Amino acid sequence: MEIKAADVAKLRQMTGAGMMDCKKALVEANGDFNRAQEIIREKGKLVAAKRSDRETTEGAVIALVNADNTKAIITCLGCETDFVAKNAEFKALANNIATAALESLPADLAGLMACSFNGQTVEEAITQQTGKSGEKHAVPFYGKIEAPYIGSYMHIINGKLAAIVGFNKEVPAEVAKGMAMQVASMNPVAIDPESVPQEVINNELTVAIEKTKEELVLKAVEAALKKAGINPSHVDSEDHIESNMAKGWITEEQAAQAREIKATVSAEKTAGLAQEEAKIQNIAKGRLGKFFKENTLVEQAYQMGDGKQTVKDFLASIDKDVKIVAFKRFSLND
Repeated sequence: MEIKAADVAKLRQMTGAGMMDCKKALVEANGDFNRAQEIIREKGKLVAAKRSDRETTEGAVIALVNADNTKAIITCLGCETDFVAKNAEFKALANNIATAALESLPADLAGLMACSFNGQTVEEAITQQTGKSGEKHAVPFYGKIEAPYIGSYMHIINGKLAAIVGFNKEVPAEVAKGMAMQVASMNPVAIDPESVPQEVINNELTVAIEKTKEELVLKAVEAALKKAGINPSHVDSEDHIESNMAKGWITEEQAAQAREIKATVSAEKTAGLAQEEAKIQNIAKGRLGKFFKENTLVEQAYQMGDGKQTVKDFLASIDKDVKIVAFKRFSLND
């Protein structure tokens, strides 16, 4: 049957699909608009299935806060290429998803995918856009906060980073934004040391203990090498030993001696580490304290100031009763 240009335009208006896709769908559906819409939807599902293993490292990360600054969300709509991420339809879809999230505040990502706007669910809209662009689209992140007062920040240059921060009471808008920028730039793992998950603490302590042991062994080896008149930096790896012999910086005899010292002293020091357990634990706990200082929000140096105050001290200088109660952050670059 003959497909009129007006019918193609009508289907394009209904689905947002390309003109040729609309014409092909109408031909296949013998002019039945409902069937044509279904064909276009199925095409989107087919494209999504074929590209399900692709990474979505481009896209748009959006933070929205409601009018009274008590509810906020972060959503991310991801795609495969920067070209698609800059497309007006992609940006509109990303904003529609974020708006739907703020209006509904679903409990989780599955709930967000079931939210509706413009007569379709988020999941259906993503499938449709996938069919149109030919690229995988996905929502890799959704987070929400409800608090007495919330600040937000979005990185406007690349649109791939956003953060929201909740406070126990109202604070100046610039303070709220500054704290959201702190979270965006410094990527803390928790608000304070007490709220760091025990699994994270255990892992960091294990890493700190192993690193401390390695350093104690290395120091013993370096001391022995120096005592023998050998520069440790000349023999810190086999590659360096070979290249430094070629340069004439060390002799073959010194290379052999260095290898012997490294093997013997390493073994002896490692065997004796059990006698230094208390020392190792103390050093490791110091490293854990440094981890808390660098990775928990209130202990970090406040980057929006002079860097000399911690976030905790900065907030106390604004209002001794103000506290951060929650934060969310997402970046496509992480």
